[in-house]
Amino acid sequence: MSFRSHTFILMLAALLSLGVASDAFARAGGGYSMGSRGGRTFSAPPMTSTMPGRISPIQRSATPNSGFFRPNNGMRSPGLFGGSFSRGLFGGLLGGFLGAGLLGMLFGHGLFGGLGGGSSIIGLLIQIGLLFLVVRFALNYFRNRQQPAFSGGLQGSAQESAYVGAGPQPGSYGGMGGYGGMGGDAPVQIEAQDYTVFEQRLGEVQSAFSDGDADRLHRFATPEMVGYFREELDGNARRGVVNRISGTRLVKGDLAEAWREGGAEYASVAMRFSLIDTMVDKASGRIVSGNPNQPEEVSELWTFVRSAGSGAEAWMLSAIQQA
Repeated sequence: MSFRSHTFILMLAALLSLGVASDAFARAGGGYSMGSRGGRTFSAPPMTSTMPGRISPIQRSATPNSGFFRPNNGMRSPGLFGGSFSRGLFGGLLGGFLGAGLLGMLFGHGLFGGLGGGSSIIGLLIQIGLLFLVVRFALNYFRNRQQPAFSGGLQGSAQESAYVGAGPQPGSYGGMGGYGGMGGDAPVQIEAQDYTVFEQRLGEVQSAFSDGDADRLHRFATPEMVGYFREELDGNARRGVVNRISGTRLVKGDLAEAWREGGAEYASVAMRFSLIDTMVDKASGRIVSGNPNQPEEVSELWTFVRSAGSGAEAWMLSAIQQA
């Protein structure tokens, strides 16, 4: 087999492996950032001890975005390198390279046309690598310009839950209360019972999603989020697989921010949790991905919403963001 054929096969294998990796995310939300956080939907939430790094911006939302970057309101499709902006830009450029190569093969010029020997092929790969670095630098530059200065809400800690932090300490659990909010919005006090419901919602949403029960999801999440979950469930059904989730357990969590906006109250909570997450072939029962005997840990920012003045049980999931 020629050197060009080897190179072609290796590149196809690399692309296929990237495509498989992009499907590795399962669980409710599929590893994407989506939903609505009111007027802060496209603002970077404060970092917390649970999620000390940058939090992925919302990719899909029913809330209009008046900023430079627009949400992806179309159907999600796992990209080559992840992220809607980088997926479109870099994926398109790389697709152009490969498309040109395939056309060259059709017209008898080989995969790389007139590139000649191995040194030219190596040169092409170096150029692609440099192009990737330039695109990545540009993405980081624009994203950093979008992020406001760090503004941490007060965080609370509890003995009987996994929420931690250094906030005021009212309540019977040793201080799960805390205030959040920035800008002109009125702050909202988060009490022990609120944190308890946040933890319950984590397990309830994952359980209902695992069962494919959209009616149950409506009890714990906004119609927008249920719509996204339905898309995931329908996509799994078309592929003949079922996402089985069990053993969801909160490991650590803290409040990023909480605020009142119009007639609604919002609370964004960083949560690190463990769960058994597998994808199962519906026909045979064979496990397609995931380890049924090994829990995995995930860090996500969940935003909850309720009508102003409502009790803790009124909190509903309105957005999920990834680390």
